[in-house]
Order: sequence, then structure tokens, then C-alpha cells
Amino acid sequence: MSNDQQIEEGQTSSGGEIGLLEISLIIAKHFKVILVVPCAVALITAVCTLLVPNVFTAKAMILPKEDDSAGMTGIMMAQIGGLASLAGGGLGGATKADLYVTMMNTETIKDPIIDRFKLMHVYQVKARANAYSELEGNSKITVGKKDGVITIAVSDEEPKLAAAMANAYVDELGKLTAKLNMTDAGGNRVFLEKRLVKSKADLAAAEDALKTFQVRTKAVAVTDQAKVTLERVAMLHAQLVAQEVQLAALRRQFTAESQEIKVTNSTIANLRGQIARLEGGGSEGSMPGVGAMPQLGQEYMRLMREFKIQETLVELLTKQYEMTKLNESKDVAPFQILQEARAPEVKSKPKRSLIVLLAAVSTLFLTLFVIFIKEFFSRMSAADRRLLCEIKKLLPLHGR
Repeated sequence: MSNDQQIEEGQTSSGGEIGLLEISLIIAKHFKVILVVPCAVALITAVCTLLVPNVFTAKAMILPKEDDSAGMTGIMMAQIGGLASLAGGGLGGATKADLYVTMMNTETIKDPIIDRFKLMHVYQVKARANAYSELEGNSKITVGKKDGVITIAVSDEEPKLAAAMANAYVDELGKLTAKLNMTDAGGNRVFLEKRLVKSKADLAAAEDALKTFQVRTKAVAVTDQAKVTLERVAMLHAQLVAQEVQLAALRRQFTAESQEIKVTNSTIANLRGQIARLEGGGSEGSMPGVGAMPQLGQEYMRLMREFKIQETLVELLTKQYEMTKLNESKDVAPFQILQEARAPEVKSKPKRSLIVLLAAVSTLFLTLFVIFIKEFFSRMSAADRRLLCEIKKLLPLHGR
């Protein structure tokens, strides 16, 4: 009995459904096609992959580090109420790694790399925009979600060139961050320098006024509670001026709706409220205010308070000014190099064996699909064929 007769009998006995036996018979009937077609495709794919050049991927890894001034700012924070953030530069924050990734994707860093390695000639492009696209396509810069390590992976047909370009990304990032830090620190230094000059002049004027008053009125005795109030008011005033200096610096970098501006404004309002309560004249539940003292004592306290304010402020601004100058003089990149890129010895792509395997398997399933579709139509009854023809005739009419 032939295969066709067996298939027809199987169809009759199963009511038109294809069973496991019918599937086996169909595969046996077309065994040569099922075997030859995938093998031929696999062979052609293997030959084609041999024509594709090998690509090598080199990796460099860096770890963003905290600002060196973090320790000093932590010590001074209680005294200067946030003014130390001026010396930290503009590159800090929880998203520093993401910022570095964005910087490495800018033309500012890509341009020196393209020029250094003559990539327009290497990539055989005439427009610089095409060179940007090629370099971006051959580069993959990622950030580890758990450790924050930045990985720069560059692929090229030349292993040494791939490693050199990966290291070039790190070099150019270091140059750019150092330049931005120096520019930001330089701007803060100039700003603090002007404010320090004014504060020193105000301190000298306050000191002269206090001496003149003491010579004119001899000595004025004040109570211990009033001295405590004086010292606290002077410190609060100094902190208030420090916060106002910080606010002026922040306004040069952020908009009025930014969180930094809002927090500083809130701090300033809080300090002003505390000063108003202390200077309110001894309200219930507070220490004796300056306004509760006799007129002569009031004048003395006012002059002494102004002197203490200016003295404290000059001290704070001097410390901050020195910190800013220190940051401006630094040229160290704000990240650590965990791994320099080396010329890879093993190619990263193409993965020829995987490509050939996928091509063979895909062709096998496609061949089986075509064979079963063909068998399905060949086994249709005459009535089913006529119905199918009627459906085909109705489709154009439906489309109209």
C-alpha cells in the first residue's frame, strides 16, 4: 500500500482530522525536502557569516566618587547652615553616574575622540553627523543599578582601536569634569571674594562704632541673660546672612521653582522668625529680648550685636573662601578608574554558530509549515474547494 493510500484511509477513518500517524507519514513523504532545505540554508548562512568581519569589544569601568570637600562641609554645616555647598561644585548628587553617562554622549566628548582617531576616515563617512551616529552605535555606556559603576564598552574591527577609544572616553570625561568643576568653583570664589570684602568693611565699621560708644559712655553692664540673647541673636543673624549668600549663588544656577531655592527660602524664613521672637522685647516664654533693656543698654547691645554678627560672618566666609580656592586648584577627576580597557583577544561578534543554528531551525519550522499547508489544501474535498473559490470571489467585492 502506498503512502498516499494510507493517508487517504487515515483521513476517512478519523473523520477528516490529521492524527499522529498522518503527521508521521507526511514527514516521511517529504523527508528529503525537510532535511535538504534547512541544511542548504545553514550552509549558505555559514558562508555568509564568514564574509562578515570579526568585531572586538573593549571595556573600561569607572566609579564616581564623593566630593573631597564632603568631610569639611559636614564639619562646618552646623556653623554655616548650608553655605558649604558652594564649594562642592555643580556635579554632586545621587544621579552623578547618570550625569556622567549623559556627558559622554555629548558632542563635546565625541569630537576629540573622532579627531584623535580620525574616525571619519575609519568609518568612511563625509558628514560629521554620520560619524557621531557610527560612534554612538559602536559604543555602549551603562550604569550598574546596584553598585553605580559605569561601564564603557566600545566595539571595532581592530582590537587596539576599540581599547584606545574606550580609554579615550574616560580621558575626555576627566578633562570635561575638571573644567566644569574649575569654572563653577571659580565663579563661587569670585562671588564669595566680593561678599567677604564687604563683610570685612562692615566688621571694621561695627568695631569702630562700638569703640566710639564705649569711649563716650564708659562701660555698660548687661545681665547674663541679655548676653546669652545677644550671642544667640548674633549667630542667627550670621546664619541668616550666610543663607542669603547661598540663595544668591543658587539663583545663578537654578530657577525659582527648583527644590534647592525653595528649601533655602524656607530656611531663611525660619531664621527670620527666630530672630523676631528674640528681638521682640521679652514675650512670655522667651528669654529677655534686647528691646526690654534700658535705652543706654539697648544702644550698647545693638552695637555689640552688629559687631558679633559681622565678626561671625567674616569668620564663616573666610573658611568658605579658602575651601572654594582649594576646590578651584584641584584638577583630579571626580571618579576612580576600576578597569582600563585592554585590546580584547576574543571577538564579541558575529556569533557564527548561533546564527547558523537559528537559521537552520527557523528554516526547518518554515519548511514543515509549508509542507503541512500544502498537504491540507491537497486533501480538501471538492465541496471545500468550491467554497474556498466562492470566498475568493467575494473578497474583491467586499473590498469595493
